[in-house]
Amino acid sequence: MSLLSQISEQLQLGLEEEVAALTREAIQQNMTPKDILDNGLIAGMNIVGEKFRSHEFFLPDVLLAAKAMYAGMNEIKPLLIKDKVPSMGKVVIGTVRGDLHDIGKNLVGVMLRGAGFDVIDLGNDVPPAKFIETARNAGAKVIGMSALLTTTMPAMKEVVALLKSEGLTDQIHTIVGGAPVSQEYAREIGASAYSYDASNAVDRIRALMN
Repeated sequence: MSLLSQISEQLQLGLEEEVAALTREAIQQNMTPKDILDNGLIAGMNIVGEKFRSHEFFLPDVLLAAKAMYAGMNEIKPLLIKDKVPSMGKVVIGTVRGDLHDIGKNLVGVMLRGAGFDVIDLGNDVPPAKFIETARNAGAKVIGMSALLTTTMPAMKEVVALLKSEGLTDQIHTIVGGAPVSQEYAREIGASAYSYDASNAVDRIRALMN
């Protein structure tokens, strides 16, 4: 088994010390940080995402894998900065105004970082204007919004409407998700996309970036 495959496999098992050690070994063997990132760490997280989607993995498995991912990332981060390896893009995420539930939103953040995106997490109870101000200032192409309550869902519509009124819908896309949210609701409020879980959110955001 290749070293990069070992990194991917140990990451899937959530073994952070092993991933860090294997990543250091790959660096010592003069593998490029981009190769380690794309074909070791991100490849492993992609498999974790697929297994989460098919219910082979559950939330604790994903969180352990994410810790292992960060352990490997810490080893190559100085080299990535030095080589100026580009990210997959910037994404602003948050739970909408009035909603304090953030487990799903946090999981989306973990999966996005694992897939190579720069994530700006605004936390929960985020006012509509804050999403747009942050995305515009950071140059983010996507705003991801989560809601767990039907009473807070209308805040998603406000964000979409505000983007439209400021003429930013061609520059900044929106994606919505959460237990009460549906594809039909996303279409109704004019959101760019809907995701039914964290793994699906990564796929949808990747498509929005292209």
